[in-house]
Amino acid sequence: MEKRRLGCLRVLAAVIGGACAIIVALALVLATHTQVIVGAIQSLSADTVKTTNTYEPEGEPIDAVRDNGQRIITEIAYADEYPNSFLDITYPDSDTSVRRPTLVYFHGGGFFGGSKSVGDPLASSDVTSLLDDLCAAGYNLVNVDYGLVPDCRFPVPVIQANQALAWCVTHAEEYGLDMADVTIMGSSAGAIITSQLGAAISNPEYAAALGIEPALGPGQVRALVIDDAPLVYDEFSLGTKVLVGNYVRGTIFLSGEEVHLYDATQWVAPSYPPAVLLGSEYVNDMRHMDAALTEAGVAHELVDPLAERGLEMPHCFVASERVDEVARDAFERTLAFLEERAA
Repeated sequence: MEKRRLGCLRVLAAVIGGACAIIVALALVLATHTQVIVGAIQSLSADTVKTTNTYEPEGEPIDAVRDNGQRIITEIAYADEYPNSFLDITYPDSDTSVRRPTLVYFHGGGFFGGSKSVGDPLASSDVTSLLDDLCAAGYNLVNVDYGLVPDCRFPVPVIQANQALAWCVTHAEEYGLDMADVTIMGSSAGAIITSQLGAAISNPEYAAALGIEPALGPGQVRALVIDDAPLVYDEFSLGTKVLVGNYVRGTIFLSGEEVHLYDATQWVAPSYPPAVLLGSEYVNDMRHMDAALTEAGVAHELVDPLAERGLEMPHCFVASERVDEVARDAFERTLAFLEERAA
């Protein structure tokens, strides 16, 4: 009886050990082939958000005045080298001859989804009203799409962002864009791009490392608005490492050199543009950027509801500025910061 019991225990231990080995092996495969996970997310999200890459516009181009009085021109191709290279321009009213500052915006979406027309599937609220209100505050708003994984990994979206800026410079007179007075804003993944653009514009070593010749100089950029960007890779949660690691190289095991190139906090120079930092889910990353900007002597403001009010706000919370007083405060502080740096 005792021998039989020991035999059963050995069999059970072997089964459990084998199952554990399979789980560990599967986890290792997924950790080193993150697109398997992200691809599944893309497939599940495909009915509700853009997760594909295309060289064709999402819809028919529009040039019209909306019900709120803002004129919008959509689906303008800014380049043809990479997919999703389209942008929209929205003006506060139908008169595009009025001289106004330009605000260039990059959407979020974990680099696997989202678009200029839909926004970020990972954020808690709709960004459309935020962009309408930024435009209404007196900005000609350029809303930019870029390529998604797995076809377009870092630094391709940053290269595309610079291509979009270059297009705006080339076509500034045609579309009434003041490219000597530019604010660059991004949320989540778009905020990562924004922070990296700021580094490329102000740090020639970083621009060279990305293979970018910046379309703008620091003197042309009024400010950056970095809305909840995950930047400090070594401090990410596993879920964020999967998304960002997949974006960088398709694995969570990034090299020190890859992490260094990705993390804009490590490339801040004294000529980095003035910046508003909006922190909520990634407030720790925004605090790291705050410290880097402080050390470099760069004018900036950190909006940190957790430190200021003891409130944990949802990811990219400023998009709720029409219905939430904390978000409204962040929105108004952002506008005030930008106005203080008006050309």
